Amino acid sequence: MATRIKNKKLSKSSRAWMKEHLDDHYVQLAQKEGYRARAAYKLLEINDKTELIKKGMTVVDLGSAPGSWSQVAAQLVGDDGTLIASDILPMDTLENVTFIQGDFREADVFEKIMAEVGSREVDVVLSDMAPNTSGHTAVDQPRMMYLCELAVDFALQVLPDGGSLIMKVFQGEGEQALRKQMQTQFRKVRSIKPAASRPRSKEIFWVATK
Repeated sequence: MATRIKNKKLSKSSRAWMKEHLDDHYVQLAQKEGYRARAAYKLLEINDKTELIKKGMTVVDLGSAPGSWSQVAAQLVGDDGTLIASDILPMDTLENVTFIQGDFREADVFEKIMAEVGSREVDVVLSDMAPNTSGHTAVDQPRMMYLCELAVDFALQVLPDGGSLIMKVFQGEGEQALRKQMQTQFRKVRSIKPAASRPRSKEIFWVATK
């Protein structure tokens, strides 16, 4: 009896999530405009406010799958720019995007990314990475902070002075400690909560300039 009740609740919850998802303005807009996910509008708004990604730039997108941030960034850098995307998951081909599958912490994957960068300088590092959430903050938050630390380490390795990191963060334990650390490593760190980010979501985006 208890199992049947639980399943019924899960089913009701799933239906509610699906209805909200399908009714979502940004989901509908993404489908209409050809973006792979509603997350595209988060980066579009962030760049409208910061104007960091420009024509001809070299951008590296970490944790890129399914590719909506890569789509946006590739459009922003244009044909003369370079967009290198990387993820441990596969990602369907995108025009003007070089995709490298693998873990960027591993030397061979890092070297492949940097080989694509070549003699250019990396202007912007993107990270929309997030763990597969369990619903338990005590588990999810440390996993997220670890991914943020990886993105920061990568950015510090590849960005020249004046280069920028745009990174998703979950608000919670460890967040302020990381921000204080970053304030010693970057010239400026600012927070942006895009309209496309659901109000109840703990996510926020940091823009850090080296």
